[in-house]
Amino acid sequence: MTLFDNATLGLTVIIFLALLAFRLGRTQQLGNIAFTVWVMVAVVWALFFPETLQSWGSFSLKSLIIPLLMIIMFGMGTAMSIEDFTGILKMPKGVLIGLACQFTIMPLIGFSLTVAFNFPPEIAAGIVLVGSSPSGLASNVMSYIAGANLALSLTLTAIATLVAPLLTPVLMKLLAGQLVPIDFWAMVFSMFKIVILPVGLGLLFNKYLSGKFPWLDRSMPKLSMIGIAVIIAIITAAGRDSLLAIGPLLIVACALHNGLGYLLGYQTAKWSGMDKASCRTIALEVGMQNSGLASGIALEMGKVATMGLAAVVFGPLMNISGSSLASYWKGKQ
Repeated sequence: MTLFDNATLGLTVIIFLALLAFRLGRTQQLGNIAFTVWVMVAVVWALFFPETLQSWGSFSLKSLIIPLLMIIMFGMGTAMSIEDFTGILKMPKGVLIGLACQFTIMPLIGFSLTVAFNFPPEIAAGIVLVGSSPSGLASNVMSYIAGANLALSLTLTAIATLVAPLLTPVLMKLLAGQLVPIDFWAMVFSMFKIVILPVGLGLLFNKYLSGKFPWLDRSMPKLSMIGIAVIIAIITAAGRDSLLAIGPLLIVACALHNGLGYLLGYQTAKWSGMDKASCRTIALEVGMQNSGLASGIALEMGKVATMGLAAVVFGPLMNISGSSLASYWKGKQ
């Protein structure tokens, strides 16, 4: 019997974290990390009661991951506009530096960590996958809080999301092909289905229907957050045994991955002559990855219980570190 077989302890921790999340959500200064605490609630539930998140009767809950992820990416599209993509014309240097950092620093750090920690092949491939994914909307929120270059952040996220269906499979083939079989074109198709299609529909919705359905505009951010928490809970439950066996090392590796992304992203932008606000933006764009997308790709490859674990660990860690770093920078303006 392990610590996580104690149902009473599990319920106690879940109730404590839920109450803490409610409290943080009502506090203006700390409200940004309430979502992270809710994610922790989901993770703890999955660790103590995994059977409740694996199947309901004959229905496998893993089948919810891709539809939820598509809803999240649709919501991401509704929060963007065509102007976000044309921002490269207004600030080409910042966009090019940011993209170069995004798709070199994080994949290479991820690969280096897998060598240093000697993880099992599928766990290692998951770390590379997180590093090879684009940034997400969380980086935009943190850039806003930090008083960084928000326009650059929005443009970088938009462009990175657009090019990821090609660059992510290329990077996975190069860096993780020796760890697990990588079907390049199958991954390209999966990312087109998960990313380009729903984001494109979201952009069209934003352009032609924005404001006509106020309830949808209000609900999409909350629905996206709920979707992310559910995805993390399902993946954690599916890979519970692997996570318990390798968890501490994986947490250290993901923390290093995240922290080095911030550091090297900032320093590279600084060495390139970018202003302080843009350096902060690039640091956040590089260090904060779309871990939900990485989870979806792992599921499409049939390895969500192993390759998906790095995304489960990385997501909450980056939200804690990102909100802390953004708050620190806000006080340093």
